[in-house]
Amino acid sequence: MMKLVHVVGARPNFMKVTPVWRAISKRLSTRQILVHTGQHYDVNMSEVFFTDLGLPEPDHYLDVGSGSHAEQTASIMTGFHGVVSRVKPDLVLVYGDVNSTVAAALVCAKLLIPVGHVEAGLRSLDRTMPEEINRLLTDQISDLLFTPSSDGNENLIREGVNPAKIHLVGNVMIDTLVQLLPKAKDPGSFGLPEKYALVTLHRPSNVDDLTMLRRIVEMLAQISERLKVVFPIHPRTRQRIADFDLRLPGSESFQLREPMGYLGFISLLQSSTVAITDSGGIQEETTFLGVPCLTLRENTERPVTVTDGTNQLVGKDMNLLCRKVDQILEGDQKEGKIPPLWDGHSAERIANVLHDFLN
Repeated sequence: MMKLVHVVGARPNFMKVTPVWRAISKRLSTRQILVHTGQHYDVNMSEVFFTDLGLPEPDHYLDVGSGSHAEQTASIMTGFHGVVSRVKPDLVLVYGDVNSTVAAALVCAKLLIPVGHVEAGLRSLDRTMPEEINRLLTDQISDLLFTPSSDGNENLIREGVNPAKIHLVGNVMIDTLVQLLPKAKDPGSFGLPEKYALVTLHRPSNVDDLTMLRRIVEMLAQISERLKVVFPIHPRTRQRIADFDLRLPGSESFQLREPMGYLGFISLLQSSTVAITDSGGIQEETTFLGVPCLTLRENTERPVTVTDGTNQLVGKDMNLLCRKVDQILEGDQKEGKIPPLWDGHSAERIANVLHDFLN
């Protein structure tokens, strides 16, 4: 029996691998092996997702933990090299744009093991972002490139990638959302009012800069005076707030929460008045759900969420953020549409391509 290895390491990867794993189980007679690098090792950032999503326990756990980009990437490469040397897979699938993605792809390229990249071709055109470097390198050394939207195909062709490697399949994140949305709880069970802003924040450009993080916190405090703010806080962001000795509002209208599992978070997201975020995945989910999204970044690797969806970039302009929130509260919000192939069947398309490739 052929062997196919999936590599995951960070929270967004878990939502992407789940539908692909299931689709392959139905389409191919292949032994699937799950490798968790341990890039996200906090219970609320990792383990709870295996429970929510119904993923099997990882076959191999590398336990790399935190560290600099170089340390983390090197640790993943060393650990993963040992795994593939023993397992000898026929194909490895990597997901997204985290360090685990590029590290595993590099190992496979050196060992001449075919690699498929799920969520290929996305570009922010900002090489100061570590994720952009991961995307560029992974796509150059992968054998199969599964793109979520047509701009991904255009980016890859512009970069000289053989078009035969590129497969427009749609967005596997939306597959998971479609499957689990019926299980999401009524947000009233969380004790929330009818209107609230849901906030996520973790990008280094926002949380590692004292001036920027202070400005964001101050503006969120202002927004909470007219709209309840719910803020499931990333461990990295909590640590930076503590390091910088920043004070968060202590009022009832500003609610700090621990990181949430997938089902709990989607419950809050689908009923929120607006999402304020720097996360790529939330830009996609809000577009599908029709929820207004204000992104605290100057650029996005998911431009389809801006051109087609409900996403708007506000960059570092906190006054613009405040004005956009006011507009949304007044009923003046951006109307969006769901991009092509974001229909809950992207993983099935991937499985069909893999069937032909492996046979």
